[in-house]
Order: sequence, then C-alpha cells, then structure tokens
Amino acid sequence: MGVHNPNDHMVSEQRGKMGQKAIAYYRVSTARQGQSGLGLDAQRSAVSEFVRSKGWKLVAPPFTEVESGKRDDRPELAKALAKCKRQGATLVIAKLDRLARDVYFISGLMKEGVEFVAVDLPEANNLTLHIMASMAEFESECISQRTKAALKAAKRRGVKLGSPCPEKASKLGVKAIKAKAERFSENVVPIIRQIQKSNSGISLRGLAQAMNDRGIATARGGVWGPSAVRNVLRRAG
Repeated sequence: MGVHNPNDHMVSEQRGKMGQKAIAYYRVSTARQGQSGLGLDAQRSAVSEFVRSKGWKLVAPPFTEVESGKRDDRPELAKALAKCKRQGATLVIAKLDRLARDVYFISGLMKEGVEFVAVDLPEANNLTLHIMASMAEFESECISQRTKAALKAAKRRGVKLGSPCPEKASKLGVKAIKAKAERFSENVVPIIRQIQKSNSGISLRGLAQAMNDRGIATARGGVWGPSAVRNVLRRAG
C-alpha cells in the first residue's frame, strides 16, 4: 500500500490552476553529456511545451546552471528558489531523476518551501524527493567507504599513490582545464548567439548584461562582463 501524503491534493490542485506563475530552472554540465540527461535546447523545449499546455506563465528569465560536476553549490538554483518564493511561483524543471539525487536541490526546496514540478514526472511530490534523496546519500556514503578501503588495500600492497610523473600530470592538468573551458564555451555560445539574433547590433556589454539577467554564471561562477563574452566568442571561433 502506498504512503498517503496529505499535501498531495493541495499540490495537484495548485498545479492545475490556469495562469499559475512559473520559473524555469535548467542544468547543463561542462561534461559533453549534461548531467541532467538533456541538453539545454531539449530542456527549454520540454519546459516551454509543459508550461504552454498547462496555461501557466513564466514570470522571470530562466535560471541556467552550467557546472563542472565537482562543485557542491548550485548558485543559480539558490537564486531560482529565492525568486520562486518571492513571487509565489512554481519551479519547473525538465527532468527529475538527476536533480532529485542532488542533496543540495532537495535541501533547497525544503528550506525555501517552494513548490516544484518536473516535466518528465509531473506527479512527483515531496515524499518522492525524500526517498530519492535518502537513497542518494546512502549511495554516496557507500562509494566513499569503498574508495577508502581500496586505497588502504593498495597501500598495504606497496602501491605508490599519486602521479609517478608530476611533470606529465601537470601537462594533463593544463589540458583538462583547456578542455573544460572549451566545453563551457560549447554550452553558453548558443545562448549568446540567440541573444545576438534577437537583438541586432547588441554590444558586448549588452550581451554580458543579458547573460547576467538570465542568471547564467561565468565558468568561474562570477558575473559576465564584456571581456568575458569576447573571450568565449573567440574560443568558439
């Protein structure tokens, strides 16, 4: 027998309202396959179609997280949740599975008391998130314990840990940083091009402001300026 959540009826009722305020949150990774499982264009399309079909209204520019996969914080998610709370809006995401395994995502929703809906699983509720978050924490702890045990076993066998060739490791590190910058560029350049297409003759400063207005951070998590836009466009060629 399933567990009944007394809030389910209220959530479903709210989600069914015409004209409901909505704010979109997208997440892509600097890895070639985004952690969300959907590229940015696919997420936009899914959210737009869902909002249109429900008769809801997007009341703010979307918030887009471009991340490396190693960073624990989610600055754009925090902004999106705060905006939802201020406007009484529902957070709309394209795909639940990855985000629901993100403990930061769960804790943010709980802390802010924000309603959300996932396009691929619109009937998911807070109970669903609690279960998935608990499983994610358990899985993370198991991985951590297995990794520590494997390292200890390797040391006992006399295996030297770390890079046997620091110079080579340094070169690989530089290569990895360059690759990361290129992947970041691949994610954000289409957004910049779209802004240029919609605003003929827009300046670099205007592009930077447009990126900031959309809640998109730079590769280092900062705000955009003209030089940052220029560098990304140059990298794209």
